Amino acid sequence: MKRRPYTGTRHHKALSIVDLEHLAQRRLPNFVFEYIYGGSDDEQTLTRNRAIFDDYLFEPRTLTKVGKRDLTTTLLGMPYAMPLVIGPTGYSGLVTRNGDIKLASAAANKRIPFVLSNVSTTSLEDIAAVEGVNAWMQIYFYRDRDYVRKLAERCRSAGYETIVVTTDSAIYGNREWDLRNFRKPMKLDARNLLHVLSRPRWMLDVLVPDGVPTFKNLDDLLPPGKNTVQGASAVIGEQLDPSLNWDDIAWLRDYWPGKLVLKGLLSGEEAEQAARLGVDGIVLSNHGGRQLNHARSPLEVLPEARRRVGERCQLYVDSGFRRGTDVVKALALGADAVWLGRATLYGLAAGGQAGVEHALDILQREIDRTVGLLGCSSVAELRADMVTYLRR
Repeated sequence: MKRRPYTGTRHHKALSIVDLEHLAQRRLPNFVFEYIYGGSDDEQTLTRNRAIFDDYLFEPRTLTKVGKRDLTTTLLGMPYAMPLVIGPTGYSGLVTRNGDIKLASAAANKRIPFVLSNVSTTSLEDIAAVEGVNAWMQIYFYRDRDYVRKLAERCRSAGYETIVVTTDSAIYGNREWDLRNFRKPMKLDARNLLHVLSRPRWMLDVLVPDGVPTFKNLDDLLPPGKNTVQGASAVIGEQLDPSLNWDDIAWLRDYWPGKLVLKGLLSGEEAEQAARLGVDGIVLSNHGGRQLNHARSPLEVLPEARRRVGERCQLYVDSGFRRGTDVVKALALGADAVWLGRATLYGLAAGGQAGVEHALDILQREIDRTVGLLGCSSVAELRADMVTYLRR
């Protein structure tokens, strides 16, 4: 049965992440929403990311004397309230003013980590100043290795303890939904310009009085006057280095004294190689279906990756997570935490920081309920034999 779309106007009345998605679509200009929502090519990877959860079924234990559930966990040596991470999402300043700060503040209030995108519209120093936040910094490897070194130094000076290297986007994916909205690079077509005018609240929030947001962590990389969202896109694409390889990761591992996480691996073999190299965490990810079409879901790779890395490093997953049941399946199959992208962006669009916190509250309640219904009193009790793969 197809669910009836959420038609309310208040984010705190939303009952699910999908409800927040519907509200976000009504509040955002079309080009912003489709940038968040869409995937690459014909979107088979995007579709598979959601369909894969239907292939895993629970085997609950019912007579286990379940008590109050404990969702707390430890990630990279730090305690957190639940096994969720707000992952790096670029251009958040186009969703709402100071979008990155609102995401970071929500993470701090809910006591989970926040990962700032390299292409954020807020500086890493401003995020580090958010009260109570435990912020990690995501970076890309550019052709200019000196920029990577300087960025690592900025992170160290600002007090960041964790750097996240994204490995799967050195070559841009083909996002046709996104491309169709522009008559030429970063110039909206007439249909989208008219649609922007139909969103006056968004315009007042995002564009007034300073205009289009600018990138705040790319000054050493971009030419003068090219730090706006429009001006930087082509330059960033040219600067991304498709020759990124294990030697680069080894260099950064030797150079960076803090925690190092690799995001974008999608094979057990590469996960094992990363563990041998001494990384502290791995994010199994297909970039939310935005890069390689027909890629495997991270959930499919997870059991093999866990067998190969053992306890040498932590293992995280992202891509397609919308329900607490999705999160619990990943935890049972061996993930230490789930990283969120679209789920918290929909909350951000629907209600700013409060909307993000509401999205996290929804997932927390769903995780808590699912853990209890499986016969467990904590996420630490989840086991792989509580999930069965349905072979079709």
